[in-house]
Amino acid sequence: MDFINELRQFATRAYQIKSAITTEEGTKNSLVLPFFQMLGYDIFNPLEFVPEYAADFGVKKDARVDYAIMVDGNPIILIECKPYNENLAKHKGQLFQYYAATPAKFGILTNGITYKFFTDLNAPNKMDSEPFLIFDVLDIDEHLIPELKRFAKQTLDIEAAFNAASELKYTRKIKDVLQTMREEPSDNFVKYMLTEIYEGAKTQKVIDEFREPIKQAFDQYINDIINERLQSAIRSASSADNLIVEVSENEPAEEIIEKQSYGDRDATLEELEAFAIVKSILWNMCDVNRLSYKHTRDYTVVLFDNNSSKRICRFWFDKKQKYITTPHPDDSKKMVRHDIEKLNDIYKHSDFVKEVCSRYL
Repeated sequence: MDFINELRQFATRAYQIKSAITTEEGTKNSLVLPFFQMLGYDIFNPLEFVPEYAADFGVKKDARVDYAIMVDGNPIILIECKPYNENLAKHKGQLFQYYAATPAKFGILTNGITYKFFTDLNAPNKMDSEPFLIFDVLDIDEHLIPELKRFAKQTLDIEAAFNAASELKYTRKIKDVLQTMREEPSDNFVKYMLTEIYEGAKTQKVIDEFREPIKQAFDQYINDIINERLQSAIRSASSADNLIVEVSENEPAEEIIEKQSYGDRDATLEELEAFAIVKSILWNMCDVNRLSYKHTRDYTVVLFDNNSSKRICRFWFDKKQKYITTPHPDDSKKMVRHDIEKLNDIYKHSDFVKEVCSRYL
């Protein structure tokens, strides 16, 4: 089994058992140790994976970090564990002290679901206050999988991983800044944009007037990119099936129709986007190729293994309202309604979608 499928399998299991874990020891045994075993480490070999590694610091003696990964007899990666659902932010100080007391190059703080990777980019032998990599097994970012794989036993290269850490750190910060500027553009950001589009004086009044249009333009630009990629995917799929997709330059993206129909009408691009969102929600639980959709006059249904008795959810979209429904947890013949205002709101109901999918795995 390749790494990505192992990771999906691990994520599915973690989702199924997480609510039954109540202690730190349960987190270690049920989530953390299997995670590092998946990365190829022999968790039962004390020459390779040491539990309760001594990390005395200052006047505090007998201080021990939960695990240390050893290379040639030296600790390279320290792992500090906290109970599932514990807020990790308040515990990084403890790992900071362990890190300073050992020759380790990396530190990992985890609650079994979220794994925060630290190193010493700012000052040698002094762990950075911010992680360079955050990996969530229940919300897998596929772009981070190669970075996680750097820490697998067979591909562990300390120097290469350290060099990549700097790029990862600043890439993550840049993304955070872009996200902030998208949600609430700062005065400096608005002023920078104005230098490209506005010739008048950049007074505070002008900055305030342009803040909302810049937010809207940011969102529209992202939506345009998404629609462009979806249209490209639709055209490619249609070409493979000898189908023709007609796209008019004057036609709104939501009204573009895919010509392959399973029911009384064709699926709109909006429904295809919703289907893509469901696939992204379930990406870390199952092979998304097992998901398909069919549509009728009133709704589009997402199926597992193309089985009409294995419904994941239904999309009910019309001009007046939008909502999705999922099978009731106690009676799959009944449906639970979830109202949405925009497609991204589907992510707010991820737990319901994942719970339904877990029934069919």
